[in-house]
Amino acid sequence: MTTNYIETFIAVSPDCTASKGEVPSKAGSIAQLQHQLLTAQPYHFTSDDLLFEVHAIRHAVAPEDRAQARAAFFSKPQACLRASPLVKQFGWGLHHDAESKVAAYDVATEAYRELITRKNLKIVAGMRNHRAAGLPRQAGPSGREGMDS
Repeated sequence: MTTNYIETFIAVSPDCTASKGEVPSKAGSIAQLQHQLLTAQPYHFTSDDLLFEVHAIRHAVAPEDRAQARAAFFSKPQACLRASPLVKQFGWGLHHDAESKVAAYDVATEAYRELITRKNLKIVAGMRNHRAAGLPRQAGPSGREGMDS
C-alpha cells in the first residue's frame, strides 16, 4: 500500500495549538526535516518519497543502499502524513496534487484558507495529538487510521 493521497488537503489537526506555521527548531527531527524538504522543494516529493527521504537522512542510508532500504522501510506499515508533526503541532497543512506531490501551507495564510475551501479537493484533518474520547476514527488512503502498508 501507499501513503500517497491524490487531490487532497490535510488540514492542521483539530487540537493543534499553533496559530501560524512554525518552523520546527530541533535539528534532525522528523518535523524539521519534513519542513525543510517541503519548503525547499514544494510539489517535488510524494508522501512515500518524503517519508523515506526523512528516514534515509536520519539513518544515514548511503545512496547505493537506498533501493533496498526503501523496500525494507515500506515492508512495514507506515503512518501517512495525517500523523506528521507539521500538521499535529506546527500549524502546516499539506496539499497533495493530482500527481500525489506534496507542498506545505502555513495555517495563517490566504493560500491555506483557499485550499481548505476548494470544492475539488478532498479535505481531511490531521490526526489529533491525543485521542479524544468518543470521536470516530478517520482513515488514511488505505482505509486505516494514519497507517498504510
